[in-house]
Amino acid sequence: MPTVLVAGATGYLGRHLVATYLDRGWTVRALVRDAGRARRLLPAAATLVEAEATRPDTLTGCMAGCDLVVSALGLTRQKDGLTPWDVDFQANANLLDAALAAGVPQFAYVHVLNADRMAGVPLVDAKAALVARLCASPIAATVIEPTGYFSDMADLFEMARGGRVWLFGNGATRLNPIHGADLAEASADAIAAALPRAAIGGPEVFTLNGIAQLAATALGRPARVTHLPDGLRRAALAVIPCVLPVARSAPLTFLLSAMAEDMVAPRHGTRRLGDHFAALAQRPAEAA
Repeated sequence: MPTVLVAGATGYLGRHLVATYLDRGWTVRALVRDAGRARRLLPAAATLVEAEATRPDTLTGCMAGCDLVVSALGLTRQKDGLTPWDVDFQANANLLDAALAAGVPQFAYVHVLNADRMAGVPLVDAKAALVARLCASPIAATVIEPTGYFSDMADLFEMARGGRVWLFGNGATRLNPIHGADLAEASADAIAAALPRAAIGGPEVFTLNGIAQLAATALGRPARVTHLPDGLRRAALAVIPCVLPVARSAPLTFLLSAMAEDMVAPRHGTRRLGDHFAALAQRPAEAA
């Protein structure tokens, strides 16, 4: 059976990629930093490979015999001071170099949708630089461009739970976020088809206002939305990099930039955001 190495395996999408490839009969190696923690998060059938992609010496031998590497590795809420260039670019470049050295025939990378519209945002620039390097490499490459994850919608849901959703501008920005399981399935299909790029969204298109309403409905309360001037968002984009270290400012500047862009891609999957919010509403706030 074919073998895939999944990097970023304990993240939201990574866990679904591991499950998807196991379900499809692949041997799955999950690249993790802490095997003890990862074993609690990942299926027992996955083989854990303990390494740090930021340290290329730890990657030696981990891709031997692999048919595919899929990287969902990226900066989230790093607490170790790493920057987008350390993780989204260099760590993934290390993975790519290791794959090339091991003779892996195919490499897939999870990018972002509409990266060209967000040039100058550090996290996006780092990802785009990695994509350029990947596409120039002598390896079959697939670049996955998702619209946004259901997990990304948690902040809007928690604002609704707190009683009010705060949005910049008029809230008319459109997006079709996707559940991690649906994204993993659609990504695996795109990789199997050897597509060079695949823009992937969920089955329903919403405005931000609509998502706020959906969250309120799941909570059984009226929607309370306050629209802030978009100039405040632009001002925050200018100020945040000056007052926060890049490891903390990069995810925030990406979020604020993406909020102003329509993030709509071809529809995939069957899981619906309203059902996801309904499930969140059944959990206590600290566990949601």
